[in-house]
This record gives sequence, structure tokens and C-alpha cells, in this order.
Amino acid sequence: MEFACDYVYVPPLVVPKDNQQVFKRSALLPPVNWTRPLSAPPPPPVEVKVSKKPEKSRAKERAVSTSIFYDNADVGEKSKQITPTRKTALLPPHLRPAAGSRSPSPSERHLYDNEDDSESSRYADSSPSAPEGAGLDGNSPGFAIPSAPCLPPRPSFMNMPEYLVLLPESCPSEKPLLCPPPVTPPPGLFNRCSTASTGDNNSLPGNPNVILVSLGKLLSEKVEHTQEKLRSCTQCGSVLEPIYDNVMNSCYFCKPPEQRGTPSTGLQHGLFLLNPADKLLSASQPLLIFCIDISASMSITSQVLAGEECIHRSRLEFVQEAVLLCVNKLRKQQSDTPVGLITFNYEVTVHGYGDFPSHVLSGDDLMDSEHLKAAASLFTTPPPLSYTKNFLEQQVTGLSAVGTTALGPAALVAITMASRHPGSKVIICTDGKANTTLGNLEVDDNDARALLSATIFYQELGEDAANQGVTVSVLSIEGTECRLDELGRLADRTGGKVVITNPRMLQSEFEQIIENTTIATKCTVTLILPKPMRMRGEKEAAHKALRNVGNVHPEEEITFQFMASETEASTVSVQLQLRYTQKNGQMMLRVFTMTRRVTTERSVVLSSLSLPIIQLNSSQASAALAVRGRFLDARRESEQQKKLIEKVIEHNRSAEDRQTYKEWVSTMEPIYNNIHNFTRAKSVVSDSQSLTDAGAALLYTMKQSNRKTVMIKNDQNLRFLKQSKY
Repeated sequence: MEFACDYVYVPPLVVPKDNQQVFKRSALLPPVNWTRPLSAPPPPPVEVKVSKKPEKSRAKERAVSTSIFYDNADVGEKSKQITPTRKTALLPPHLRPAAGSRSPSPSERHLYDNEDDSESSRYADSSPSAPEGAGLDGNSPGFAIPSAPCLPPRPSFMNMPEYLVLLPESCPSEKPLLCPPPVTPPPGLFNRCSTASTGDNNSLPGNPNVILVSLGKLLSEKVEHTQEKLRSCTQCGSVLEPIYDNVMNSCYFCKPPEQRGTPSTGLQHGLFLLNPADKLLSASQPLLIFCIDISASMSITSQVLAGEECIHRSRLEFVQEAVLLCVNKLRKQQSDTPVGLITFNYEVTVHGYGDFPSHVLSGDDLMDSEHLKAAASLFTTPPPLSYTKNFLEQQVTGLSAVGTTALGPAALVAITMASRHPGSKVIICTDGKANTTLGNLEVDDNDARALLSATIFYQELGEDAANQGVTVSVLSIEGTECRLDELGRLADRTGGKVVITNPRMLQSEFEQIIENTTIATKCTVTLILPKPMRMRGEKEAAHKALRNVGNVHPEEEITFQFMASETEASTVSVQLQLRYTQKNGQMMLRVFTMTRRVTTERSVVLSSLSLPIIQLNSSQASAALAVRGRFLDARRESEQQKKLIEKVIEHNRSAEDRQTYKEWVSTMEPIYNNIHNFTRAKSVVSDSQSLTDAGAALLYTMKQSNRKTVMIKNDQNLRFLKQSKY
């Protein structure tokens, strides 16, 4: 398991506009819409109560009350001109007037009586200042209460809630009020808006969070399986360290972020045997079956040069020559390989050898899939090539082209025979559409029901082949129409190839398919992330993804994308689980758990990003969308990753990366600009179009590519474009 980046990238929460700035705002500050008045508001009107007592009585009461508080008559007279003393016992110490000072006037009192303004008064000096020349004595005229002292700094352990304020550039006067000095977050807290303070406040285009799984490399390694008992989480299925008893109800991957501990509960690496009680199967040799079209269209000839002489050869003659050359090569290198031959036109023939005669299926037999399966299960498996080579050469040499194309029944019989030996291969070579009842592809594009029936047939056939460990490859001849968009589903599900080839290149294509051995079958890949994170582009969009791979070949690589949201953790762990079946029938489980640091910095991501992994993921993801008819989504996906790659090249300034990028862009040209050249004029589905043979072959190849094969040659790409106009 490899990460495209050394870090898990968490994009910023908000991307501000050009005329806005991002500030961290404390919840203790006044509301955003609050502004400080330029001057103190007028005092509230004082309600005057009219007393009904006579003037003499009121004067007497004033005299009595004065005598109670003041023994000195002169002081009592002065107190008549002073406002009554304000109660200050409940005020904070720094807001109480000094001993002997006068009480504030009503206009000054307003600064402290308003609770909404009292908190904000701590951040700016709005108290009335003393006039010039005024003394410090509290009895001096014009004395004003001094402003409150500054608050002490907030302790670092207090994590106060923070908010975002978008402030236009046109309001400079409000910045001192709404923008207190930023508080440094405690270690380990990754604030998604921290990039604003550094100027790196834009999220990256595309998605750098990509994981590469080299299935061929991982499953071909020889590792001793763990003797410990398998322990897993009952909620998410993650494999735990052996120190935990049996199972856990929840683990690091399925707990909420606030309850999650360190990611030490996941097993770092382990290999488990899932069926130790089952008996091992005998190590049988995988079967190779050539399924050859001998319909009338295979008799069409083309002009070729034989030395200095120009001759005409039919398509069937090219196929016969290619098969015979492959048989001779296998006889020398792998003489124990069993090789079978099935031909189809208006009937399906399973060719025999020696004492075993050939079997012919025709008429009503070709219309019943269950009857075909039952008949194929009774046919004898071919012995090794060392015994059948001469018989096989005689059968191939005597073929002749005539009749219709019963491709569907022939594929069903071949897969049923090959399913007895996991890891077997079926190579279908044809030059036309299947036109018999079962799996008929020669229907009008407007006949949705007939085409849907064929689509379901080949999809189910592909599922059965993958479950039995059979790989099916489909080869067609240049200049023909075979509906590879439908046949390609069969090959893609089983891990086979979809190829359009020149008749003279058939031998090399056959040899590449034969050499690509199967190392494991029934493979499923599970990727588990922490719960706030989620997978992207998978059937399960939660924090867990399950992908059925089926047959695994030595060079097979697959990629995943995941999205990371805001997290307070400094690291993130990811667990990979590989379940597969070996050739001897043993079911294995291999587990990997890896940890990566979290970052929000663009420059850190751009410096450590692997372009080959990002390019491979873009090719696979875009092609997977395109083969399902989602052309706009495929283009959108590829454009986003293309922008990310351009950012990496601009940041690293590598000449080698630039050259690789140019070659990769040429391979993605059909997705970017020429997808219309790979679609048919008519379509069964109104909002999408089906692919031409050239488009299907190209996109299925991109979908199954790896880092070595992702760079398709430019001349091959141009050849596909020319074929799509045929």
C-alpha cells in the first residue's frame, strides 16, 4: 500500500475571495453588527415626580436629611450642589472610584451601565480623558475615571470556540475592533483556517489523497501466515492487535473523534489462514481454451506481402497461423499446459483429441443456457499439450469459415469447462457481432429490450467466470464491428484484455495474454478509514470501501481516493485488507495498517506528491466513469486531477515531470476533447451514448492500466481515433 502523498491533506474550510480577509474571532467579542458610537449618547430623561407636600415641608425634610449625614453645615451646603453618591459596592475593583473622588456624571455613567458595551470597552480606550491642566485629585473639576486596564493573556489550555469573519477591504476602521491578536492553537490541533495567516489560503484542485495497492506484488510475496487467532471489531470489521480479547464493539476506525485514542489497536501487518480445516486441493494445471470465430465473415481476405509477392489471406488464415505458433511455443516452454479448442458459427464445436471425439451443439441447444452448462460439465478436460499437440494442429488446420456467429453460447461453454481449474484462461477471437438468440448483439440500437437482455447475459457470465477464477479476454480484428462495449464487460469483470488488433499481430497478442498468469482468485480489497473521513468514487461512500477484484495478475495495480475533513488529530491511520484464494484452495487474509501525518499546507503536499500515482488514479477513475456512459463526470474528474498535476509541476519545476506530463496528457486526450469520436450516433439510453469498439478497447485498457502501461503510445492513440470514424 502506497500513498500518493506523505501526508493526509485536509483542505481549508473556507476559500475567501480576493477582496476579503479571514480572521479568527473569539466568542467573547461583541456581535459582528455592533459598532462603537463616536460619542456618548445623551443621558436618559429623568422622570420628575411632583410632590403634593407644601414647600415648607419639603425644605424641612431636606434640612433634616442633610443634618443626618453631615455634621459640618458648610459641607452640607456644598452637598446640595453635588449629585447623590452612586452605589459602587458591586462594581469590580478597577471600576470603583478612588476614595474621595466624585461620582461620575450621567453621561459618564452610561459607559458602565450598558452591559453590552462594557465588555468591548476593554479593547479600546473610549473613556473621557481629563482636560489639560487638570489635577489628579478626585475633587478636581473635570476629572474623569481612568480607562480599565488590559486583560491578562488567555491561558493556553483554554480552547475557546472560534468563528470566521469575512471582512471587506473597504472597512479598515473596524479591523482593530474585530481583529484581536490571533491566538496560537495548541500543539496537535490542525485548524483548517491556519493557512490564512500564512497567505496559503486556497485549497488544492483535485484530490491528492490517493492510495495505490499493488495487488500483484503483495499477493506474490511469500510470507508465513500468523498463528495468532484473528481478532476484529464487530462494528467496522478492522483487524486488531492480538492483545485484545476476541472482538471489540468499537475501535479506532469506528469511534467518534472525541473518543478516539491512539491508532495502536490496528494490526500493522499480518497474514491469516481463513480455512485451516479444509483439505488442500490438488495443484491442477490451469486450462487454456481458444474460442475461435469461424463464421462467414472470417473468410474476408486482405492483401499482404509475402516476400516480394503480394497475396490475399483471409482473417481465418491469420488466426490459424497465430494459434499454431502459440501452440508450438507452449509445447517447448510449458508442455504440461492443457489446451482446448472451441469454434463457433451457427453451431458450437468442442474439438476432441485422440480417443475423445468432438462434440457439436446446434439448433435449440444454443438457446438454453442451463442445457449448455450441463453439456459442458460433461465434456472431458483436455490432457497436457505434450499429448494433444498433433491432434490440436490437425483440428486448427482443417477449419473453414461459414454461417452465423453463435458467440454467446460458445463463451458460456468455454467458461463452464475452464471453471473446473481456477486460474484458467479463455481467449475469444471474433470479427463480428454475436447474432444468435443467446447473447445477440446484432440488434437495432433503438431496441432497448433486446440489447438489455444481451447486456444482462454477458454481465452474469462475467460474474460466474470471476467467481470461478476464469479470465476471459476478447480480441477483434481491425475494421470490424463486434460491440466491444458489451463484450468488454465480460473481459473487464474477469481481469481480461479487450483488444483490437491487426491480423498480423494476433500472435503477439495471444502470447501476452498467455504469459499474464493468474496468481490469486476471488480477491476482494477492503479499505477502512477513521469514521469522519470517507471514500470517494466507491459504492460505499462511508469510511469503508469494498471492491471485488476477482482474478489477480502479477502487474495488477488499483487505486483509491478518500476525502479528509477537519480533524484534531495530528496523524491518521488507514487499514487495508486483502482476501483471496490461492491455487491450492486456501483462503487467505492479509492486513496492513499504515499511519500518515495530517497537514493543511499546500506547499508540503505539492513537494511530496507522487505524479505517477496521481496520473494512474486519474486514468483509472475517468475510464471507469466513461465505460458506464458518464462522460461528463469522467471529463470533470480528469480535469480536476489535471489541475493538481499542473500545480505540482509548477511547484517542483522538474523537466522530467514536464515531459511525462505531456505524454500522459496525450493518452487522456479522448477524455478531454475527443470523447464524441468514441460514441455511436444512436443510443438506447437518452442521456448517454454507447461506445464504439475503438472507444471501448481504449477505455477498458485505461481502466486496467498500471504505472508501466498507463503511457499509451501516441501512434496507438491516433490509430484508435481513426478506427472510431470507421
